[in-house]
This record gives sequence, C-alpha cells and structure tokens, in this order.
Amino acid sequence: MNLKLVVAILLIALGVVALAYQGITYTSMGEGIQIGPMHMATERTRHIPLPPILGVIALVGGIVLLVVERKGSGRAAA
Repeated sequence: MNLKLVVAILLIALGVVALAYQGITYTSMGEGIQIGPMHMATERTRHIPLPPILGVIALVGGIVLLVVERKGSGRAAA
C-alpha cells in the first residue's frame, strides 16, 4: 500500500464518522464540595459541533484520492 491509498482510506473513514456523529462530546470533572465526611463532585458534559460540510469535504477528498490513485496506477502499467 502506498501513502496516497492509506490517506484516501483514512479521509473516507473520517468523513463517514464526522457525518454520523456530528460532533465530539466529552465530560470534564469540576470542583466539588466537601461537607464533613461527604464529598460531592460535578461533571460537565460539553459538545464540540462538527459542521456536516467538514465530513463531506473529507469524504469527497478521499474518493478523489482513490480515483487519482487508480488512474495513476493504470498509466504506470501501460
């Protein structure tokens, strides 16, 4: 496998994942309160949205790289 093929497959996979999930969600721990023997902590869930256009661009870019790779390998053999 050459580098173009690997990059094309990664772009296609990332494009599909970006379109499916529409963003990244993560949880962070906040400061807590301690009252006597009891301790309370806070969790904060945040979401970083990914615009669908990014997924489409990655998907199309990967497909274009695959098409260019196939055309290029056809010329080399001739």
